[in-house]
Amino acid sequence: MAQTTISVRMDENLKRDFDKICNELGMTMSTAVTMLAKKMAREQRLPFDASVDPFFSESNLAFLREGIAELDAGRGIHKTMAELEAMENE
Repeated sequence: MAQTTISVRMDENLKRDFDKICNELGMTMSTAVTMLAKKMAREQRLPFDASVDPFFSESNLAFLREGIAELDAGRGIHKTMAELEAMENE
């Protein structure tokens, strides 16, 4: 069967991590992508669940950024684990 080439753009860090795990599994990134393509072609679906993680929602990220800014400005509240557990039991 004739071979063809595809080009995929991805974040540099993601590529590095993907390459690392492929190497640990004893395969190339090309082999991993081919495996994905074959499975999708055979099953006519994504071979995994695709969903949105609410942690990464824009509203949650904005909340986290606001909290980080508060901490950076020195306006954070610092509690020990014992203090937090005591608050939980109140």
